[in-house]
Amino acid sequence: MKKGEIYEGIVKRVDFPNKGKIECDEGEVVVKNVIPGQRIRFMITKKRSGKCEGRLLEVIDKSTIESVTDVCEHFGICGGCAYQSVSYDAQLKLKEEQVHRIIDAVCKDYEFLGITGSPVHEAYRNKMEFTFGDEVKDGPLTLGMHKKGSFHDIINVGGCRNVDSDYRKIITATADFFRDAAVPFYHKLSHTGFLRNLLVRKAVKTGEILIDIITTTQIEYDFTPYVEMIKALELDGVLAGVLHTRNDSLADAVINEGTEILYGKDYIYEELLGLRFKITPFSFFQTNSLGAEVLYSKTREFVGEIDNRVVFDLYSGTGTIAQILAPVAKKVVGVEIVEEAVVAAKENAKLNGLDNCDFIAGDVLKVIDELTDKPDMIVLDPPRDGIHPKAIEKIIDFGVDRIVYVSCKPTSLARDIEIFEARGYKVQKVACVDMFPGTVHVETVALLTHQNID
Repeated sequence: MKKGEIYEGIVKRVDFPNKGKIECDEGEVVVKNVIPGQRIRFMITKKRSGKCEGRLLEVIDKSTIESVTDVCEHFGICGGCAYQSVSYDAQLKLKEEQVHRIIDAVCKDYEFLGITGSPVHEAYRNKMEFTFGDEVKDGPLTLGMHKKGSFHDIINVGGCRNVDSDYRKIITATADFFRDAAVPFYHKLSHTGFLRNLLVRKAVKTGEILIDIITTTQIEYDFTPYVEMIKALELDGVLAGVLHTRNDSLADAVINEGTEILYGKDYIYEELLGLRFKITPFSFFQTNSLGAEVLYSKTREFVGEIDNRVVFDLYSGTGTIAQILAPVAKKVVGVEIVEEAVVAAKENAKLNGLDNCDFIAGDVLKVIDELTDKPDMIVLDPPRDGIHPKAIEKIIDFGVDRIVYVSCKPTSLARDIEIFEARGYKVQKVACVDMFPGTVHVETVALLTHQNID
């Protein structure tokens, strides 16, 4: 096989998150964004140390598991979803098998409890970040998601099924408004322009909606007409606030460099498992509220009995897990690097009448040395890349009997499990929760217990 050559083959399996394995006469090739059973045409893009990678050119024949024909109008064009053509039962089986293989590779003799699906399969997201741009170079302004495989092209997603009709009304009206007003969007190459992103959050239980338009500071702009247009929209939910956030960063990311309230308030409330949570624009909160209830119920089940015990919730976000555990714990200590999330966590604890929660802002790697409380057990819910190796060592040094690890990236979980097991911990059970139907992503919960190995 040589770079640039084109081949055909059948996808034998897909490893997390989206790495398809194709066996050819000349060897195995990894091609992303495919589905097991598809016959595809692909081009070799990389060959190194006998390993080959390819780029998908065409799906010649669909897989037998692609039984869904009523898909989102943007499917295959937008880069957000990969499994919409697959029945939901088949999606769950695929994700379950992927996680099972990953965990099996690093530990044995544990209980694998399979996967639990999301209570809703469409319109499940409570937060979306849309990007201003154009679908073709020098084309009209659009607002949506990145085109599959493109860094620059932005496609309209007014028919997206991961969100409800309120999101679709808001993004369509916003794009029309600024297109008619001839307001320029931010160009990533030249670093010129004004409009960058639109962040929309909507609580499932309360129906409150928060809109945040993110721009550069290159133009002085009066948003009053825009706010009045948004207020006039007929929405099923309740418009809680419209915000304006400044972001002059060169990074292609939503970065808060100052936020002002244009209308209403800068937060919404959501409810999970009988508790109420205040959510600000940039605070971490699971994007599938009903799915989060399933995930946190599973986490609480794995935690077990914690009467009169001190629990550490590391990488605590807005303190959802901590507060779900607090009613049955002696004390819960949460550590989170995002200061805004910690402020929200403290407010949420007060809102829920919980006086046994202590939330600390800072990097787990550094803060852990300053904690005066000694935990009886630890809950971990780190970012996608997992836990810093030095932080793992410090966590292990606490010597707790039980650790519950919640992960949105099972490959990072498996890497960290190897470190824990080398220091005397053993995985007892693992379960998956599908928080993101139609996509390649999945949440995994693992219970580790210390074996007191000398």
